[in-house]
Amino acid sequence: MKKLSKLAPPAGPTRTKTIERVQTGIRLEKRVLKVLKGVAEYHDLYLGDLLEGICLHAFENKHPFSETTLQRIKLLKDVYQLDLTAEDSHHLVESAPEPK
Repeated sequence: MKKLSKLAPPAGPTRTKTIERVQTGIRLEKRVLKVLKGVAEYHDLYLGDLLEGICLHAFENKHPFSETTLQRIKLLKDVYQLDLTAEDSHHLVESAPEPK
């Protein structure tokens, strides 16, 4: 099943571009990941497609989300108790791993 981006409708005629994707392992804050997964599911997207869209919008200083999606994100942040903000982004430190 190939999911298509539903974040913003294409302007004008539909254009496609062939790309090459690579598998990567990234580490994200647990609650941020839960919210992102919720947003991806809400838009019927794969998580990677959502992240690509967010990045491409950010690279052009554009907002990636509609007001409706921002409201959904607020709800998901409440559900997952995500209290981090953009101000926190360069001040995050990891907790010590729990002993096994």
